[in-house]
Amino acid sequence: MVVPVLVMFASAVAHAEKLIITVEGLEGEMADAARANLTLQSYALRDVTPTQVRRLFTRSEQEIRVALEPYGYYNPQVSSTLETTKDGLHAIFKVTPGDPVIVKNSDVRVDGEGGTMRSVRAAVRRFRPQPGDRLNHGQYEESKNAIANALANTGYLRARAVTHRVEVSRQANTANIDLRFDSGERHRFGEVRFSESQFPPEFLERFIPWEPKEFYSPDEVLTLQQRLVNADYFATVSVQPNLKQIENLEVPIDVTLTPAKRTIYTAGVYASTDTGPGVHVGTQRRWTNTKGHKFQADIDYAQRLSSASTAYRIPLPGPNNRSFNFGAGYRDEDTDTSHSQNARITANEAREWHGFTRTLGLQYLDGDFEIASEQHSSSLFFAEGTLAKKAANDFFFPRRGWSAALGLRFAPEGVLSDTSFSQITLDGKRILPLGRRQRFISRLSLGAMAVDDFDELPPELRFFAGGDRSIRGFDYQQLGTTNAAGEVIGGTYLVTGSVELERYFLERWGAAVFVDGGDAFRTGEFDLNIGAGVGLRWLSPVGVVRVDVAKPVSSKLGDAIRVHLSIGPDL
Repeated sequence: MVVPVLVMFASAVAHAEKLIITVEGLEGEMADAARANLTLQSYALRDVTPTQVRRLFTRSEQEIRVALEPYGYYNPQVSSTLETTKDGLHAIFKVTPGDPVIVKNSDVRVDGEGGTMRSVRAAVRRFRPQPGDRLNHGQYEESKNAIANALANTGYLRARAVTHRVEVSRQANTANIDLRFDSGERHRFGEVRFSESQFPPEFLERFIPWEPKEFYSPDEVLTLQQRLVNADYFATVSVQPNLKQIENLEVPIDVTLTPAKRTIYTAGVYASTDTGPGVHVGTQRRWTNTKGHKFQADIDYAQRLSSASTAYRIPLPGPNNRSFNFGAGYRDEDTDTSHSQNARITANEAREWHGFTRTLGLQYLDGDFEIASEQHSSSLFFAEGTLAKKAANDFFFPRRGWSAALGLRFAPEGVLSDTSFSQITLDGKRILPLGRRQRFISRLSLGAMAVDDFDELPPELRFFAGGDRSIRGFDYQQLGTTNAAGEVIGGTYLVTGSVELERYFLERWGAAVFVDGGDAFRTGEFDLNIGAGVGLRWLSPVGVVRVDVAKPVSSKLGDAIRVHLSIGPDL
Protein backbone atom coordinates (compact mmCIF):
# COMPACT_ATOMS: atom_id res chain seq x y z
CA MET A 1 0.00 0.00 0.00
CA VAL A 2 1.29 3.52 -0.84
CA VAL A 3 0.56 6.39 1.55
CA PRO A 4 1.42 9.80 0.01
CA VAL A 5 1.85 12.86 2.21
CA LEU A 6 2.14 16.27 0.55
CA VAL A 7 4.14 18.92 2.36
CA MET A 8 4.72 22.40 1.02
CA PHE A 9 8.39 23.44 1.00
CA ALA A 10 9.35 27.08 0.54
CA SER A 11 12.73 28.69 0.30
CA ALA A 12 13.26 31.76 2.42
CA VAL A 13 15.41 33.49 -0.15
CA ALA A 14 14.83 31.87 -3.50
CA HIS A 15 12.57 29.49 -5.48
CA ALA A 16 9.92 27.63 -3.45
CA GLU A 17 10.09 23.84 -3.78
CA LYS A 18 7.37 21.28 -3.21
CA LEU A 19 8.26 18.28 -1.04
CA ILE A 20 6.43 15.00 -1.68
CA ILE A 21 6.75 12.23 0.92
CA THR A 22 5.69 8.67 0.08
CA VAL A 23 5.67 5.87 2.67
CA GLU A 24 5.18 2.37 1.28
CA GLY A 25 4.50 -0.87 3.18
CA LEU A 26 2.51 0.55 6.11
CA GLU A 27 -1.16 1.22 6.65
CA GLY A 28 -3.57 2.36 9.31
CA GLU A 29 -2.32 3.42 12.71
CA MET A 30 1.29 2.44 12.04
CA ALA A 31 1.40 4.50 8.86
CA ASP A 32 0.07 7.49 10.78
CA ALA A 33 2.67 7.00 13.52
CA ALA A 34 5.53 6.76 11.02
CA ARG A 35 4.51 9.97 9.26
CA ALA A 36 3.98 11.80 12.55
CA ASN A 37 7.49 10.89 13.76
CA LEU A 38 9.22 12.21 10.62
CA THR A 39 10.94 15.53 11.34
CA LEU A 40 10.50 16.35 7.65
CA GLN A 41 6.75 16.49 8.11
CA SER A 42 7.02 18.99 10.95
CA TYR A 43 8.37 21.48 8.39
CA ALA A 44 5.15 21.45 6.39
CA LEU A 45 4.41 25.07 7.21
CA ARG A 46 7.98 26.39 7.42
CA ASP A 47 10.44 27.87 4.94
CA VAL A 48 13.33 25.45 4.41
CA THR A 49 16.04 25.17 1.80
CA PRO A 50 16.83 22.03 -0.25
CA THR A 51 19.99 21.69 1.86
CA GLN A 52 17.91 21.53 5.05
CA VAL A 53 15.66 18.89 3.51
CA ARG A 54 18.65 16.69 2.65
CA ARG A 55 20.06 17.08 6.17
CA LEU A 56 16.77 16.10 7.79
CA PHE A 57 16.33 13.25 5.31
CA THR A 58 19.40 11.46 6.68
CA ARG A 59 17.70 10.79 10.01
CA SER A 60 14.32 9.76 8.58
CA GLU A 61 14.97 6.00 8.39
CA GLN A 62 15.81 5.85 12.09
CA GLU A 63 12.76 7.96 12.93
CA ILE A 64 10.50 5.46 11.16
CA ARG A 65 12.12 2.53 13.01
CA VAL A 66 11.56 4.25 16.38
CA ALA A 67 7.93 5.01 15.47
CA LEU A 68 7.20 1.30 14.95
CA GLU A 69 8.66 0.08 18.26
CA PRO A 70 5.55 0.87 20.37
CA TYR A 71 3.62 -1.51 18.10
CA GLY A 72 6.06 -4.35 18.71
CA TYR A 73 8.14 -4.08 15.50
CA TYR A 74 11.77 -3.74 16.58
CA ASN A 75 13.46 -5.03 13.40
CA PRO A 76 11.84 -3.29 10.45
CA GLN A 77 13.69 -2.88 7.16
CA VAL A 78 13.61 0.71 5.89
CA SER A 79 15.12 1.94 2.62
CA SER A 80 14.85 5.49 1.29
CA THR A 81 15.62 7.64 -1.71
CA LEU A 82 15.46 11.39 -2.28
CA GLU A 83 14.79 12.32 -5.86
CA THR A 84 14.61 15.62 -7.70
CA THR A 85 11.68 15.73 -10.09
CA LYS A 86 10.02 18.38 -12.18
CA ASP A 87 7.48 18.76 -9.34
CA GLY A 88 10.15 19.24 -6.66
CA LEU A 89 11.81 16.91 -4.17
CA HIS A 90 10.37 13.43 -3.69
CA ALA A 91 11.28 11.43 -0.53
CA ILE A 92 10.38 7.75 -0.87
CA PHE A 93 10.45 5.33 2.09
CA LYS A 94 9.93 1.61 1.61
CA VAL A 95 9.18 -0.19 4.90
CA THR A 96 9.04 -3.91 5.65
CA PRO A 97 7.85 -4.25 9.28
CA GLY A 98 9.10 -7.82 9.66
CA ASP A 99 8.02 -10.13 12.46
CA PRO A 100 6.64 -8.51 15.63
CA VAL A 101 8.09 -8.99 19.10
CA ILE A 102 6.10 -11.62 21.02
CA VAL A 103 5.69 -11.55 24.79
CA LYS A 104 7.44 -14.62 26.19
CA ASN A 105 6.98 -14.13 29.94
CA SER A 106 4.72 -11.78 31.91
CA ASP A 107 5.01 -11.39 35.68
CA VAL A 108 2.38 -8.92 36.93
CA ARG A 109 1.51 -8.83 40.63
CA VAL A 110 0.41 -6.56 43.46
CA ASP A 111 2.08 -7.01 46.84
CA GLY A 112 0.34 -6.01 50.05
CA GLU A 113 -3.28 -6.25 51.18
CA GLY A 114 -4.42 -4.25 48.14
CA GLY A 115 -3.66 -7.25 45.97
CA THR A 116 -6.59 -9.11 47.57
CA MET A 117 -9.19 -6.54 46.48
CA ARG A 118 -11.64 -7.87 43.90
CA SER A 119 -11.30 -4.91 41.51
CA VAL A 120 -7.51 -5.06 41.73
CA ARG A 121 -7.44 -8.81 41.03
CA ALA A 122 -9.72 -8.22 38.06
CA ALA A 123 -7.38 -5.52 36.69
CA VAL A 124 -4.43 -7.90 37.01
CA ARG A 125 -6.34 -10.67 35.21
CA ARG A 126 -7.22 -8.31 32.37
CA PHE A 127 -3.62 -7.15 31.93
CA ARG A 128 -2.48 -7.11 28.31
CA PRO A 129 -0.36 -8.09 26.47
CA GLN A 130 -0.31 -11.67 27.73
CA PRO A 131 2.36 -14.29 26.86
CA GLY A 132 1.96 -15.16 23.19
CA ASP A 133 0.58 -11.69 22.33
CA ARG A 134 2.35 -9.11 20.20
CA LEU A 135 4.12 -6.53 22.36
CA ASN A 136 2.15 -3.29 22.31
CA HIS A 137 3.44 -0.44 24.48
CA GLY A 138 0.11 1.43 24.45
CA GLN A 139 -1.73 -1.64 25.65
CA TYR A 140 0.91 -2.16 28.35
CA GLU A 141 0.56 1.40 29.67
CA GLU A 142 -3.23 1.22 29.60
CA SER A 143 -3.24 -2.02 31.61
CA LYS A 144 -0.69 -0.66 34.08
CA ASN A 145 -2.83 2.46 34.63
CA ALA A 146 -5.92 0.28 35.14
CA ILE A 147 -4.20 -1.49 38.06
CA ALA A 148 -3.08 1.84 39.55
CA ASN A 149 -6.63 3.22 39.25
CA ALA A 150 -8.15 0.11 40.83
CA LEU A 151 -5.82 0.53 43.81
CA ALA A 152 -6.64 4.23 44.15
CA ASN A 153 -10.39 3.59 43.85
CA THR A 154 -10.27 1.13 46.76
CA GLY A 155 -8.35 3.53 49.02
CA TYR A 156 -4.70 2.64 48.38
CA LEU A 157 -3.60 6.17 47.59
CA ARG A 158 0.12 5.52 48.15
CA ALA A 159 0.35 2.47 45.90
CA ARG A 160 3.34 2.60 43.54
CA ALA A 161 4.93 0.50 40.84
CA VAL A 162 8.21 -0.60 42.41
CA THR A 163 9.20 -2.59 39.32
CA HIS A 164 8.09 -1.77 35.80
CA ARG A 165 10.39 -3.30 33.24
CA VAL A 166 9.94 -4.55 29.66
CA GLU A 167 13.00 -6.39 28.37
CA VAL A 168 13.13 -6.81 24.59
CA SER A 169 15.47 -9.20 22.75
CA ARG A 170 15.77 -7.87 19.21
CA GLN A 171 17.64 -11.01 18.10
CA ALA A 172 14.99 -13.42 19.41
CA ASN A 173 12.04 -11.06 18.78
CA THR A 174 10.74 -11.74 22.29
CA ALA A 175 9.92 -9.64 25.35
CA ASN A 176 9.65 -10.25 29.09
CA ILE A 177 7.33 -8.10 31.24
CA ASP A 178 8.08 -7.59 34.93
CA LEU A 179 5.55 -5.34 36.71
CA ARG A 180 5.15 -5.22 40.48
CA PHE A 181 3.05 -2.86 42.59
CA ASP A 182 3.32 -2.26 46.31
CA SER A 183 -0.18 -1.33 47.49
CA GLY A 184 0.87 0.22 50.79
CA GLU A 185 -1.74 0.75 53.50
CA ARG A 186 -5.36 1.51 52.84
CA HIS A 187 -6.68 5.01 53.54
CA ARG A 188 -9.90 5.99 55.27
CA PHE A 189 -12.18 8.99 55.16
CA GLY A 190 -11.24 11.70 57.58
CA GLU A 191 -13.02 14.86 58.65
CA VAL A 192 -15.50 16.45 56.23
CA ARG A 193 -15.04 20.23 56.40
CA PHE A 194 -17.92 22.33 55.05
CA SER A 195 -17.49 25.97 54.14
CA GLU A 196 -19.81 28.62 55.55
CA SER A 197 -23.29 28.33 54.04
CA GLN A 198 -26.95 28.90 54.83
CA PHE A 199 -27.15 25.58 56.71
CA PRO A 200 -25.49 24.33 59.91
CA PRO A 201 -22.90 21.52 59.56
CA GLU A 202 -25.18 18.97 61.27
CA PHE A 203 -27.71 19.34 58.45
CA LEU A 204 -25.09 19.11 55.70
CA GLU A 205 -23.53 16.03 57.29
CA ARG A 206 -26.71 14.10 56.46
CA PHE A 207 -25.71 14.20 52.78
CA ILE A 208 -22.46 12.27 53.46
CA PRO A 209 -22.85 8.76 51.95
CA TRP A 210 -20.13 7.07 54.03
CA GLU A 211 -19.80 6.17 57.68
CA PRO A 212 -17.03 7.74 59.83
CA LYS A 213 -13.60 6.10 59.31
CA GLU A 214 -14.91 4.12 56.31
CA PHE A 215 -12.33 3.17 53.67
CA TYR A 216 -11.70 5.97 51.18
CA SER A 217 -13.37 5.78 47.76
CA PRO A 218 -13.38 8.43 44.99
CA ASP A 219 -16.82 7.15 43.92
CA GLU A 220 -18.23 8.08 47.31
CA VAL A 221 -16.70 11.56 46.99
CA LEU A 222 -18.56 11.98 43.70
CA THR A 223 -21.77 10.71 45.32
CA LEU A 224 -21.52 13.40 48.00
CA GLN A 225 -21.06 16.07 45.35
CA GLN A 226 -24.02 14.81 43.32
CA ARG A 227 -26.27 14.72 46.38
CA LEU A 228 -25.46 18.31 47.24
CA VAL A 229 -26.05 19.39 43.63
CA ASN A 230 -29.39 17.54 43.45
CA ALA A 231 -30.56 19.17 46.69
CA ASP A 232 -30.93 22.42 44.70
CA TYR A 233 -29.72 24.62 47.55
CA PHE A 234 -26.40 25.72 46.06
CA ALA A 235 -25.19 27.61 42.99
CA THR A 236 -21.80 25.86 43.09
CA VAL A 237 -20.59 22.73 44.84
CA SER A 238 -16.96 21.62 45.10
CA VAL A 239 -15.99 18.43 46.96
CA GLN A 240 -12.25 17.75 47.05
CA PRO A 241 -10.07 15.31 49.01
CA ASN A 242 -7.18 17.18 50.64
CA LEU A 243 -4.31 14.83 49.81
CA LYS A 244 -1.74 17.22 51.29
CA GLN A 245 -3.14 16.98 54.82
CA ILE A 246 -3.44 13.22 55.23
CA GLU A 247 -2.74 12.15 58.81
CA ASN A 248 -2.88 8.60 60.17
CA LEU A 249 -4.05 7.40 56.75
CA GLU A 250 -7.20 9.58 57.05
CA VAL A 251 -8.11 11.76 54.08
CA PRO A 252 -9.88 15.04 54.97
CA ILE A 253 -12.61 16.18 52.57
CA ASP A 254 -13.10 19.89 51.85
CA VAL A 255 -16.57 20.97 50.69
CA THR A 256 -17.04 24.48 49.30
CA LEU A 257 -20.62 25.67 48.87
CA THR A 258 -22.11 28.83 47.38
CA PRO A 259 -25.82 29.43 48.14
CA ALA A 260 -28.19 29.56 45.19
CA LYS A 261 -30.85 32.22 44.74
CA ARG A 262 -33.35 31.50 47.51
CA THR A 263 -36.60 32.38 45.71
CA ILE A 264 -37.39 31.62 42.07
CA TYR A 265 -40.26 33.10 40.08
CA THR A 266 -41.42 31.51 36.83
CA ALA A 267 -43.86 32.56 34.12
CA GLY A 268 -44.53 31.28 30.65
CA VAL A 269 -47.02 30.47 27.94
CA TYR A 270 -47.65 27.02 26.49
CA ALA A 271 -49.91 25.22 24.06
CA SER A 272 -51.34 21.73 23.76
CA THR A 273 -54.25 20.37 21.81
CA ASP A 274 -55.36 18.52 24.97
CA THR A 275 -55.67 21.65 27.14
CA GLY A 276 -55.50 24.46 24.59
CA PRO A 277 -53.24 27.52 24.93
CA GLY A 278 -52.42 28.60 28.45
CA VAL A 279 -50.21 30.57 30.83
CA HIS A 280 -48.29 29.42 33.88
CA VAL A 281 -46.93 31.38 36.85
CA GLY A 282 -45.16 29.95 39.85
CA THR A 283 -42.82 30.58 42.72
CA GLN A 284 -40.41 28.30 44.52
CA ARG A 285 -38.69 28.82 47.85
CA ARG A 286 -35.58 26.65 47.68
CA TRP A 287 -35.29 26.65 51.46
CA THR A 288 -37.62 28.12 54.07
CA ASN A 289 -35.47 27.45 57.15
CA THR A 290 -32.14 26.01 58.26
CA LYS A 291 -33.60 22.50 58.05
CA GLY A 292 -33.89 22.78 54.26
CA HIS A 293 -37.68 22.71 53.98
CA LYS A 294 -39.03 23.72 50.54
CA PHE A 295 -42.20 25.47 49.36
CA GLN A 296 -43.72 25.81 45.89
CA ALA A 297 -46.88 27.36 44.43
CA ASP A 298 -48.14 27.15 40.83
CA ILE A 299 -51.07 28.55 38.87
CA ASP A 300 -52.11 27.41 35.38
CA TYR A 301 -54.82 28.98 33.28
CA ALA A 302 -55.58 27.32 29.94
CA GLN A 303 -58.51 27.06 27.59
CA ARG A 304 -59.68 23.72 29.00
CA LEU A 305 -57.86 23.57 32.33
CA SER A 306 -57.36 25.89 35.30
CA SER A 307 -55.47 24.82 38.38
CA ALA A 308 -53.74 26.13 41.48
CA SER A 309 -51.50 24.09 43.75
CA THR A 310 -49.12 24.42 46.67
CA ALA A 311 -46.53 21.95 47.92
CA TYR A 312 -44.41 21.81 51.06
CA ARG A 313 -41.48 19.41 51.22
CA ILE A 314 -39.45 18.28 54.22
CA PRO A 315 -36.23 16.64 52.94
CA LEU A 316 -34.45 14.11 55.11
CA PRO A 317 -31.04 13.76 53.43
CA GLY A 318 -29.41 10.38 53.76
CA PRO A 319 -28.75 7.15 51.89
CA ASN A 320 -32.40 6.88 50.76
CA ASN A 321 -32.90 10.54 49.79
CA ARG A 322 -36.09 10.51 51.85
CA SER A 323 -38.65 13.33 52.08
CA PHE A 324 -42.13 14.08 53.43
CA ASN A 325 -44.39 15.99 51.04
CA PHE A 326 -47.64 17.83 51.66
CA GLY A 327 -49.82 19.52 49.08
CA ALA A 328 -53.16 21.11 48.34
CA GLY A 329 -54.73 22.14 45.07
CA TYR A 330 -57.78 23.06 43.06
CA ARG A 331 -58.50 21.90 39.51
CA ASP A 332 -61.17 22.94 37.02
CA GLU A 333 -61.12 20.91 33.79
CA ASP A 334 -63.58 21.20 30.92
CA THR A 335 -63.25 18.74 28.03
CA ASP A 336 -65.59 17.47 25.32
CA THR A 337 -66.23 14.45 27.56
CA SER A 338 -66.59 15.92 31.05
CA HIS A 339 -66.42 18.94 33.30
CA SER A 340 -64.99 18.59 36.80
CA GLN A 341 -64.14 20.90 39.69
CA ASN A 342 -62.36 19.43 42.67
CA ALA A 343 -60.04 20.18 45.55
CA ARG A 344 -57.41 17.80 46.84
CA ILE A 345 -55.13 17.38 49.83
CA THR A 346 -52.12 15.04 49.66
CA ALA A 347 -49.47 13.74 52.02
CA ASN A 348 -46.78 11.23 51.11
CA GLU A 349 -43.32 9.94 51.79
CA ALA A 350 -40.84 9.57 48.91
CA ARG A 351 -37.49 7.80 48.95
CA GLU A 352 -34.97 5.93 46.82
CA TRP A 353 -35.69 2.20 47.03
CA HIS A 354 -33.59 -0.45 45.26
CA GLY A 355 -32.82 1.95 42.43
CA PHE A 356 -36.44 3.17 42.10
CA THR A 357 -38.19 6.24 43.46
CA ARG A 358 -40.88 4.95 45.80
CA THR A 359 -43.79 7.14 46.93
CA LEU A 360 -46.37 6.08 49.55
CA GLY A 361 -49.11 8.41 50.70
CA LEU A 362 -52.71 9.44 51.18
CA GLN A 363 -54.97 11.69 49.12
CA TYR A 364 -58.36 13.24 49.76
CA LEU A 365 -60.36 14.34 46.70
CA ASP A 366 -63.63 16.24 46.90
CA GLY A 367 -65.63 17.95 44.17
CA ASP A 368 -68.35 18.07 41.56
CA PHE A 369 -68.29 16.73 38.04
CA GLU A 370 -70.55 16.35 35.03
CA ILE A 371 -70.12 13.47 32.62
CA ALA A 372 -72.52 12.06 30.03
CA SER A 373 -75.05 14.81 30.88
CA GLU A 374 -75.21 13.61 34.49
CA GLN A 375 -74.03 15.64 37.47
CA HIS A 376 -72.38 14.03 40.47
CA SER A 377 -70.63 15.03 43.65
CA SER A 378 -68.17 12.71 45.37
CA SER A 379 -65.58 12.52 48.12
CA LEU A 380 -62.79 9.98 48.04
CA PHE A 381 -60.03 9.22 50.54
CA PHE A 382 -57.50 6.76 49.22
CA ALA A 383 -54.02 5.40 49.72
CA GLU A 384 -51.64 5.47 46.78
CA GLY A 385 -48.15 4.33 45.96
CA THR A 386 -45.83 4.54 42.97
CA LEU A 387 -42.56 2.98 41.87
CA ALA A 388 -40.77 4.89 39.13
CA LYS A 389 -37.41 4.83 37.41
CA LYS A 390 -35.84 6.35 34.33
CA ALA A 391 -32.44 6.20 32.66
CA ALA A 392 -31.07 8.01 29.62
CA ASN A 393 -27.83 9.16 28.06
CA ASP A 394 -29.28 12.71 27.93
CA PHE A 395 -32.58 13.64 29.58
CA PHE A 396 -33.00 16.77 27.46
CA PHE A 397 -32.87 14.78 24.21
CA PRO A 398 -32.15 11.09 24.84
CA ARG A 399 -30.92 8.91 21.99
CA ARG A 400 -31.09 5.90 24.28
CA GLY A 401 -33.20 5.63 27.41
CA TRP A 402 -36.25 4.23 29.14
CA SER A 403 -38.77 4.98 31.85
CA ALA A 404 -41.17 2.82 33.85
CA ALA A 405 -43.80 3.61 36.47
CA LEU A 406 -46.11 1.37 38.51
CA GLY A 407 -49.02 2.98 40.38
CA LEU A 408 -51.45 1.56 42.96
CA ARG A 409 -54.53 3.17 44.57
CA PHE A 410 -56.99 1.82 47.13
CA ALA A 411 -60.01 3.39 48.84
CA PRO A 412 -62.24 1.59 51.37
CA GLU A 413 -65.89 2.67 51.32
CA GLY A 414 -67.11 4.51 54.38
CA VAL A 415 -63.74 5.99 55.32
CA LEU A 416 -64.45 9.50 53.99
CA SER A 417 -65.26 7.87 50.63
CA ASP A 418 -68.51 7.52 48.71
CA THR A 419 -67.35 4.28 47.10
CA SER A 420 -64.53 1.76 47.37
CA PHE A 421 -62.10 1.08 44.55
CA SER A 422 -58.69 -0.36 43.79
CA GLN A 423 -56.60 0.58 40.79
CA ILE A 424 -53.30 -0.39 39.18
CA THR A 425 -51.46 1.35 36.33
CA LEU A 426 -48.27 0.56 34.47
CA ASP A 427 -46.52 2.93 32.05
CA GLY A 428 -43.34 2.29 30.09
CA LYS A 429 -41.36 3.99 27.35
CA ARG A 430 -38.25 2.97 25.40
CA ILE A 431 -36.00 5.04 23.11
CA LEU A 432 -33.38 3.37 20.89
CA PRO A 433 -30.96 4.88 18.36
CA LEU A 434 -31.18 3.74 14.75
CA GLY A 435 -28.09 5.22 13.18
CA ARG A 436 -26.76 8.69 13.88
CA ARG A 437 -29.91 10.68 13.08
CA GLN A 438 -32.78 8.30 13.82
CA ARG A 439 -34.64 7.23 16.96
CA PHE A 440 -37.17 4.46 17.56
CA ILE A 441 -39.68 5.26 20.30
CA SER A 442 -42.14 2.76 21.78
CA ARG A 443 -44.70 3.35 24.52
CA LEU A 444 -47.14 1.16 26.49
CA SER A 445 -49.79 2.07 29.10
CA LEU A 446 -51.92 -0.45 31.00
CA GLY A 447 -54.56 0.07 33.67
CA ALA A 448 -57.19 -1.87 35.55
CA MET A 449 -59.53 -1.20 38.45
CA ALA A 450 -62.28 -2.73 40.56
CA VAL A 451 -64.93 -0.32 41.84
CA ASP A 452 -68.22 -0.69 43.71
CA ASP A 453 -69.98 2.33 42.19
CA PHE A 454 -68.39 3.53 38.96
CA ASP A 455 -70.68 6.58 38.82
CA GLU A 456 -69.04 7.99 41.97
CA LEU A 457 -65.58 8.13 40.38
CA PRO A 458 -64.55 11.59 39.12
CA PRO A 459 -63.13 11.73 35.57
CA GLU A 460 -59.49 11.86 36.71
CA LEU A 461 -59.83 8.41 38.31
CA ARG A 462 -61.50 6.80 35.29
CA PHE A 463 -59.63 5.49 32.25
CA PHE A 464 -59.87 7.34 28.94
CA ALA A 465 -57.85 7.15 25.73
CA GLY A 466 -57.15 9.58 22.91
CA GLY A 467 -55.09 12.75 22.70
CA ASP A 468 -51.54 14.03 22.32
CA ARG A 469 -49.88 11.51 24.63
CA SER A 470 -52.33 8.64 24.23
CA ILE A 471 -53.75 7.70 20.81
CA ARG A 472 -53.19 10.39 18.22
CA GLY A 473 -55.82 10.78 15.53
CA PHE A 474 -58.50 11.01 18.27
CA ASP A 475 -59.57 13.90 20.49
CA TYR A 476 -58.53 14.13 24.13
CA GLN A 477 -60.49 11.50 26.16
CA GLN A 478 -62.59 10.61 23.10
CA LEU A 479 -62.18 6.86 23.64
CA GLY A 480 -63.89 4.94 26.43
CA THR A 481 -67.00 3.01 27.32
CA THR A 482 -70.21 4.78 26.30
CA ASN A 483 -73.66 4.89 27.88
CA ALA A 484 -76.97 4.14 26.17
CA ALA A 485 -76.94 7.60 24.58
CA GLY A 486 -73.51 7.00 23.05
CA GLU A 487 -71.73 9.41 25.41
CA VAL A 488 -68.25 8.50 26.66
CA ILE A 489 -68.13 7.74 30.39
CA GLY A 490 -64.66 6.16 30.65
CA GLY A 491 -63.59 2.62 31.40
CA THR A 492 -62.27 0.32 34.11
CA TYR A 493 -59.45 -0.98 31.89
CA LEU A 494 -56.87 0.73 29.70
CA VAL A 495 -54.57 -0.60 26.99
CA THR A 496 -52.69 1.86 24.75
CA GLY A 497 -49.43 1.59 22.84
CA SER A 498 -47.38 3.43 20.25
CA VAL A 499 -44.44 2.94 17.92
CA GLU A 500 -42.69 5.88 16.31
CA LEU A 501 -39.71 6.47 14.04
CA GLU A 502 -37.97 9.87 14.08
CA ARG A 503 -35.33 11.12 11.67
CA TYR A 504 -33.50 14.44 12.07
CA PHE A 505 -32.48 16.05 8.79
CA LEU A 506 -30.91 19.11 10.44
CA GLU A 507 -29.33 19.58 13.86
CA ARG A 508 -32.61 20.64 15.49
CA TRP A 509 -35.27 19.75 12.92
CA GLY A 510 -36.70 16.36 12.10
CA ALA A 511 -39.78 14.39 11.10
CA ALA A 512 -41.63 11.36 12.44
CA VAL A 513 -44.03 8.63 11.39
CA PHE A 514 -46.08 6.80 14.01
CA VAL A 515 -48.88 4.34 14.76
CA ASP A 516 -50.87 4.48 18.02
CA GLY A 517 -53.53 2.05 19.19
CA GLY A 518 -55.64 0.81 22.09
CA ASP A 519 -58.82 1.51 24.03
CA ALA A 520 -60.34 2.38 27.40
CA PHE A 521 -63.08 -0.14 28.13
CA ARG A 522 -65.02 -2.33 30.52
CA THR A 523 -64.96 -6.11 30.70
CA GLY A 524 -65.70 -7.68 27.33
CA GLU A 525 -65.96 -4.33 25.51
CA PHE A 526 -62.44 -3.89 24.11
CA ASP A 527 -62.49 -2.22 20.69
CA LEU A 528 -59.10 -1.67 19.04
CA ASN A 529 -58.75 1.89 17.79
CA ILE A 530 -55.70 2.69 15.64
CA GLY A 531 -54.43 6.09 14.59
CA ALA A 532 -51.46 6.85 12.32
CA GLY A 533 -49.77 9.93 11.01
CA VAL A 534 -46.68 12.04 10.46
CA GLY A 535 -45.10 14.77 12.52
CA LEU A 536 -42.59 17.61 12.65
CA ARG A 537 -39.96 17.81 15.43
CA TRP A 538 -38.02 20.82 16.73
CA LEU A 539 -35.45 20.71 19.52
CA SER A 540 -36.35 23.97 21.24
CA PRO A 541 -34.59 25.42 24.32
CA VAL A 542 -37.48 24.18 26.50
CA GLY A 543 -37.75 20.67 25.09
CA VAL A 544 -38.95 18.82 22.03
CA VAL A 545 -41.81 20.55 20.19
CA ARG A 546 -44.01 17.98 18.43
CA VAL A 547 -46.55 18.86 15.76
CA ASP A 548 -48.38 15.74 14.56
CA VAL A 549 -51.05 15.22 11.92
CA ALA A 550 -52.96 11.96 12.41
CA LYS A 551 -56.19 10.23 11.50
CA PRO A 552 -57.97 7.04 12.59
CA VAL A 553 -57.19 4.08 10.35
CA SER A 554 -59.21 1.52 12.31
CA SER A 555 -62.12 2.77 14.40
CA LYS A 556 -65.90 3.13 14.54
CA LEU A 557 -65.56 6.86 15.28
CA GLY A 558 -64.93 8.21 11.78
CA ASP A 559 -61.78 9.26 9.98
CA ALA A 560 -61.34 12.99 10.65
CA ILE A 561 -57.79 14.37 10.44
CA ARG A 562 -56.52 15.94 13.67
CA VAL A 563 -53.51 18.08 14.55
CA HIS A 564 -51.70 17.40 17.84
CA LEU A 565 -49.27 19.79 19.52
CA SER A 566 -47.16 18.94 22.58
CA ILE A 567 -43.99 20.29 24.20
CA GLY A 568 -41.76 18.67 26.79
CA PRO A 569 -39.21 15.96 27.56
CA ASP A 570 -39.36 12.50 26.01
CA LEU A 571 -39.02 10.68 29.35
